Amino acid sequence: MQSRYKFTLFGVMAVLLWSGVLHIVRIVSEDFGAIGGAALVYTYSALFLVAFSGIPNFKKYPKRYVVFGGTLFVAYELCLSLSLGFANSREQSAQVLIVNYLWPLFTILGALISKSTHAKSLLLLPGCILAFVGVCLVVSGSSNLLEGILSNVISNPLAFFLAFSGAIIWAIYCNLTKSMSGGHNAISLFFVFTACTLWLKWYLLDVGFESGFSFSSVFLLALAGAGMALGYGLWNKAIIGGNMILLAVISYFTPVFSGVFAALILGVSLHQSFWFGVVSVTLGSLLCWQSTRHKNQHIRQVQTVLDNTE
Repeated sequence: MQSRYKFTLFGVMAVLLWSGVLHIVRIVSEDFGAIGGAALVYTYSALFLVAFSGIPNFKKYPKRYVVFGGTLFVAYELCLSLSLGFANSREQSAQVLIVNYLWPLFTILGALISKSTHAKSLLLLPGCILAFVGVCLVVSGSSNLLEGILSNVISNPLAFFLAFSGAIIWAIYCNLTKSMSGGHNAISLFFVFTACTLWLKWYLLDVGFESGFSFSSVFLLALAGAGMALGYGLWNKAIIGGNMILLAVISYFTPVFSGVFAALILGVSLHQSFWFGVVSVTLGSLLCWQSTRHKNQHIRQVQTVLDNTE
């Protein structure tokens, strides 16, 4: 029983790490550029993962998992990191991150479309509405709802498009990878793929770095890389022996944790509609998740939604 508590604690730590480390990625992108900063972060993360997990062995992974799972993973991580880097301001980076947190809702909808799970429509519909209304409140800023959304999105359509696309891509990854992986975890390999893709993009675009290397910038870079790698490592341990029901509920509160860390790490003052939106997204996702739960299928369906974050 003690070991189960320990693994569950690992999962809680992973969620908190993810909630905070992405804001550090934003600061790194300010120092080294959106593409250069992301490339450096994922390189550090890949090195940390390889150091702790060993060099990935291509032969033990199913080819379909490596090709399709790897492509989806790389596409998602590029969308996520670049949406933060391309945001016009730190406040906007906090907003696009909440847009990305629509992925649990899309994961559940994807599972329903593929008929791998069932839902109670009385909870699903209001859950979807709450989640989308929450995102609208977050994106609107302190302005009138519709006017604020249009103004914010038009000012930087690329960042919001990347965040929204990332949410859809990660949902597809979560629904497809479990059946393709054969029980294997290629997270180290996928991080290497992501780093190589970003470096190739950086080289082809010849964007260089925004500023020179300093002690503080390198420290934050190492912190972001290590935090991201540690988050994935702890989550992998958590889903092995932790309480998945509890971890599922906690993971849906990630937008709330993210908002708190945005205020602390980025030093931004987030308006009231942002917090209302964050709560709405969280409640909407929880309702959607609750709609898929049946008495005899609790653990199996939670794992269908969340296990593939490994």
